[in-house]
Amino acid sequence: MKITFSPPDISQEEIDSVVSVLKSGWLTTGPKTKEFEREITHRCQNSKAVCLNSATAALELTLRLLGIGEGDEVITTPYTYSASASVIDHVGAKIVFADVKKGGLYIDPQAIEEKITQKTKAVIAVDVAGGCPDYNNIKKVLEEKRAEFEPKNELQKRIGRIALIADAAHSFGSNSNGVPVGHLADFSCFSFHAVKNLVCGEGGAVTWCDFGEGLDEEIYNEFMLWALHGQNKDALAKSQIGGWRYDIRFLGYKCNMPDILAALGLAQLKRYNNIIEKRKHLIENYEKKIYSLLGEKVKILPHKTKDYDSVGHLMITNIQGITDKTRDAIIDYMATQKNVATNVHYVPLPMHTAYKNLGFKASSYPNSVKAYENEISLPLFNKLTELEQDYIVNSLKEAIEKCG
Repeated sequence: MKITFSPPDISQEEIDSVVSVLKSGWLTTGPKTKEFEREITHRCQNSKAVCLNSATAALELTLRLLGIGEGDEVITTPYTYSASASVIDHVGAKIVFADVKKGGLYIDPQAIEEKITQKTKAVIAVDVAGGCPDYNNIKKVLEEKRAEFEPKNELQKRIGRIALIADAAHSFGSNSNGVPVGHLADFSCFSFHAVKNLVCGEGGAVTWCDFGEGLDEEIYNEFMLWALHGQNKDALAKSQIGGWRYDIRFLGYKCNMPDILAALGLAQLKRYNNIIEKRKHLIENYEKKIYSLLGEKVKILPHKTKDYDSVGHLMITNIQGITDKTRDAIIDYMATQKNVATNVHYVPLPMHTAYKNLGFKASSYPNSVKAYENEISLPLFNKLTELEQDYIVNSLKEAIEKCG
């Protein structure tokens, strides 16, 4: 048996949807992308959303809309993928890491509070595996600092405090206390990369809590300008008879979503509730099998708690009482001896060369390092069978016994 980590779930519906766009004669940003934006808006219970070519673009453009740049600081977690932090550096601001809670994977509100200075302009909180950090307490911390906040532009002034941005790359469709991800932070940035629950191949989106009809439209237009070279018309508008003339308002970027990707996303959305239910069923199966065979030796990141209901993006486990060397040996054994692909989410950013070169030290974030040392992510994808799950869990047990 050979089991890969996370192949995409593509049905005939997705194929037909993309083919229809290919036959339409319109491939770049157009009617399908606008429809996809409306569907995302509806699911997040907001008034606007912008589709882009990645969650990374969504994060960076959000910082730019907020006017964040040189001399500013943005707080995020070291327990994440590089995109959550690299965008801070891209805009010229200073990356500030706040550690995760002890024994957990989500940024600690108390650690955020300790890192806030007069220069702090935003916090990027990161959803992991579909689950959410403690947004209520993060907001409470930011509200308590409201009187000390000095806004740099009109949007910051409207928010009136340090902005809260959700890196929701893992959590489209999740909710916290019944409130959908996308409506928990001031801005929320999603990924539709090939390994995500909702697949566009590549792609992302940003949505925001309602600031009022006039400002929401202004924010939408500003995002579109940043996404298309600062140009005040997209290709669809320019293609209309007599619509050729346009203006470049400022030197923006090129990160719009084409209709081909949006068509894939729209077809996925039609099946999305079933996709999530399938993942939840797979997670329940994993939990039963793992606890039955391995008991307390393996700790599983919960996907449903009193605070959130996750869409189950990753099957994250922590093998108790082992070092990172043993963890690596278990991963290698499963790959070479059992043909099972696993992964690690995540190597804390201060352990990577680029962040070491910025002066960060892993020892400053002991909770993140501890979480990393014994973490293994197991295969989780919609076409995974119960027989394959049995094989994976048995292989994990064997690997722990052989390597531990």
